[in-house]
Amino acid sequence: MLEWFIGWIANNAFLHRKFLEYFCAWEFVWQFEKEGSISIEDLKTEVFGKHWQDESWHEVLRLIAGMIDAKFVGEILNYLMVQDGEEEKFINLFLAAKCLAEVRNRSVIASVANKLFGKVKDLTKYDLWYYYTYDNAQETKLVQEVRIQAVVTIAAIWKDNRDALHCLKDRATVDNYQYVRDAAIEALVSNFKDDPDTCSFLKDLTTADNKNYVRCAAIEALASNFKDNPDTRSFLKDLTTADDGNVRRAAIKALVSNFKDHPDTHSILKDLTTADNENVRCAAIKALVSNFKDHPDTHSILKDRVTADNVWNVRCAAIEALASNFKDDSDTHPFLKERATADNKWYVRGAAIKALASNFKDDPDTRSILKDRATADNKWYVRRAAIKALASNFKDDPDTRSILKDRATADKSDYVRGAAIKALASNFLDSPDTHSILKDRATADKSDYVRGAAIQALASNFPDNPDTRSILQDRATADNKWYVRGLAIQALASNFKDDPDTHSILQDRATADKYDYVRGAAIKTLASNFKDEQNTRSFLKERATTDNQWDVRGAAIEALAKHFRNQPELFEIYYNCAVNDPFEHKRDYETNPRRVALEIIIKQFLQHPQTLPLVRDRAENDLDEEVRKFAQQKLAELEK
Repeated sequence: MLEWFIGWIANNAFLHRKFLEYFCAWEFVWQFEKEGSISIEDLKTEVFGKHWQDESWHEVLRLIAGMIDAKFVGEILNYLMVQDGEEEKFINLFLAAKCLAEVRNRSVIASVANKLFGKVKDLTKYDLWYYYTYDNAQETKLVQEVRIQAVVTIAAIWKDNRDALHCLKDRATVDNYQYVRDAAIEALVSNFKDDPDTCSFLKDLTTADNKNYVRCAAIEALASNFKDNPDTRSFLKDLTTADDGNVRRAAIKALVSNFKDHPDTHSILKDLTTADNENVRCAAIKALVSNFKDHPDTHSILKDRVTADNVWNVRCAAIEALASNFKDDSDTHPFLKERATADNKWYVRGAAIKALASNFKDDPDTRSILKDRATADNKWYVRRAAIKALASNFKDDPDTRSILKDRATADKSDYVRGAAIKALASNFLDSPDTHSILKDRATADKSDYVRGAAIQALASNFPDNPDTRSILQDRATADNKWYVRGLAIQALASNFKDDPDTHSILQDRATADKYDYVRGAAIKTLASNFKDEQNTRSFLKERATTDNQWDVRGAAIEALAKHFRNQPELFEIYYNCAVNDPFEHKRDYETNPRRVALEIIIKQFLQHPQTLPLVRDRAENDLDEEVRKFAQQKLAELEK
């Protein structure tokens, strides 16, 4: 019996955990309500206060909220709302919302619930306290995560609240992040499908929104949730000829996914495989092979698109579809072999090589074709594809390493040499030659791209080798290309932060390097890794005002705002930059430091008495139209 019970626990670990969570919660509730051994203050500070940051405790905390009187839950929610949860992505507020969901009669704590709704609603517009662009992947990801979690939470916890519906519609139409708008659309249709306006709202988005990704998300939501609406199919069919290729592609996918069995669907797809737009042809090919693989026409259509289409990505999509879905067809393997060697378009040869390696790895001809194409093809793209395929699929072949070594030094294309270096480091790290090849390429290769690839490979794979640090230090100062110096600077800080020379090299490069890119990279790296150094802030302030290049001054301003948040003594630096920076627009990609400084002031010093007058002044008087527009937009928001 004991053995059976132990086995039952092992096989039902999920249920076991649920029991443990329930009994743990009940023990706290018993001590609170029955024994009186813990007070509401103890419950707030000792139970919720010590564990709200630990998600493994959230189920226990949620269960407690469901077992005690609503007025006490209200006190706990107030406690959670005043915690500083920004570093934990506001997990305090999202836990509070989960606890609120456990309250049977929310009207008892209506004011607390409304306050919490307001805080979570504010998170749907959350932003960081410093300037960043969409290209900053880490910052963008963080902001999107918080906003999406807020959107999902509002939809799940306040689905009976009309304000929640309005909030979701607002985020679906005006948020500046794609994934947030997508999440809002999904949350809207999942929780408010029966609202009479939802279907028409989605239809409006599919045609009127100025972002094609929103139109695509709305198409998917419309097709999935309103399939039985009498005009949905015809609406989607019309969208297959819309003005935007991505929208047409989304309409094709939705049409096939939801109306596959309609007699017209197959013929529509066939026609679209030869449509004018290349994205539409690609989408039609993928939809055709996914949904009508066994149709007698599909195989011949794919072969025709491989050879007859005049656009590379359509031919490549057809090759991939052919190899993945008709691998066992007697024609497929010889057809791919021919395309890999004899096709007159390099991109088709490259796609055929990838398809051969993925689908016919065990065929004796595949390896020899890859070896031949890795050295003999006259296009670098094909040679690189062959090298990657060899390293991924034939690492144990004795010829592979020698081919990679040869290509890393002898290939005339820097892209091929770079790919060979990365493949060597990834697959032959323990080979005695690999380290010496990387060292040689990091200093002797004529291409900055290859030297950069070798530097990154050295830093990632040989940080403990005594030569690596000296090579990075040398390349950070002596390489004749700014791109390599910038990479070496970043690698030094990432791997040798504690070396006494690293800090001085960064400071030197931030002031003495002749290229603004390197100075800017050094400034950002210095601020990220040496924020607590005594002179870092003063050094950044000096660079923000004296460097002769706009992007370096901007980098220093950004670094100050990011790493020295809400420091009153920095207001003057930002204000001076917002008013007096001498930047003049010359190229579209340039970002005006005055614009950066103005945004930082609005984010960090909104209540400062000089902020609103400054925004008004910039809205009227800045010489840069982009700064004026930004200031006017913010002014309208602030004066609502």
